Amino acid sequence: MFDAHVDLLECSVSEPNVEAVGLRQNSIARLLSPEDILLDVDATTRDRVFEEIGRLIGARHGLREQDVVAGLDAREKLGSTALGQGVAIPHARVKGLTRAIAAFVRPCLAIPFDAPDGKPVSSLLILLVPESATDVHLLLLAQAASMVCDTAFRDRLRACVDAVEIVATFAEWQST
Repeated sequence: MFDAHVDLLECSVSEPNVEAVGLRQNSIARLLSPEDILLDVDATTRDRVFEEIGRLIGARHGLREQDVVAGLDAREKLGSTALGQGVAIPHARVKGLTRAIAAFVRPCLAIPFDAPDGKPVSSLLILLVPESATDVHLLLLAQAASMVCDTAFRDRLRACVDAVEIVATFAEWQST
């Protein structure tokens, strides 16, 4: 499904980052680096984990921490980004961002997130895109959903003990 939309995306989006992201079968892996991963985060609420995400992404990518948190909060008010099975994909368009960013966060303890199955969230894949990145945003979300809906992928992700393993797990994922 994702591959069928790649040519359309590459032809119709004129953002500078489209080529850098690659928007191929595994675009998220291309965005994710070990420096964009936080494990064993001491956060017991969604607000607290968003603060940690804002701190990480703000420092790493030259964004205002408040803009990252505000973007994630605003999107969450529209409806929970938790998909169930302990996974959430918080995402937002962020002012001042010039390219898509991915991050992964695993709190020490699973946190309530208003998931459809009622389970708390223990794995968060964060996607941030420029304000005008509609097509890129939708394609990254579709790919992320495909990844985390794969039981074997979720199990491998949960078994990872460090950031390098998490990046490798994302890099090894293949659409079925």
